[in-house]
Amino acid sequence: MAVSFDLFGTLVDAPKPDDPARAIAAELEARGVDVPADWDEAYRTPYIDAPEGAEVPLHAHVSRALASRGVAVPENAARRAVIAAFDPEVERRKGAREAIEAAREGGPVGLLSNCSVPELVRRTLIRAELPGEFDAVVSSVACGWRKPHPKAFGAIAVELGTPVEGLTHVGDSPEADGGIEACGGRAILLDGTSLTGVPELLGER
Repeated sequence: MAVSFDLFGTLVDAPKPDDPARAIAAELEARGVDVPADWDEAYRTPYIDAPEGAEVPLHAHVSRALASRGVAVPENAARRAVIAAFDPEVERRKGAREAIEAAREGGPVGLLSNCSVPELVRRTLIRAELPGEFDAVVSSVACGWRKPHPKAFGAIAVELGTPVEGLTHVGDSPEADGGIEACGGRAILLDGTSLTGVPELLGER
């Protein structure tokens, strides 16, 4: 049976900026971008009419927000600013590696993470000393869909070579990660269960 893991809040702790708009503004200014005076309002305004459950890359949103105020920047500048603003210190949670190893005993192991920032999942895995631990890694910014949308779980299932009904997903969010159950798969939620208890729960499959 294939197993997928959530990343943030499950395998690692990686705090987000307290004020994302200000953090991004600081990184834009460091790159010579003239950030508009009403940036907070511009940042909060939606610009991309995406289907429900679709992921909007944060740098695309930032580019549109700047453009709405007459500030044109290369998309790469917005991308680099966003990545820098969300590049956190990372702490791997106790039991993370053991849970992954236990999952591997039963079949392929993947990672499925909601993340609108490009490169952040890869950087986080490196800092948590978990690169190369997964047979497949899927982020919402790469596949275009956020958990609990079925297409997000479908994307990791395809990468792991299993029907989505055969997937067990481990995560901390009943709403997002628990969405695997609506697809016919199994959820292991870390609400009252730590990662150290996951190997035993996986053994019950």
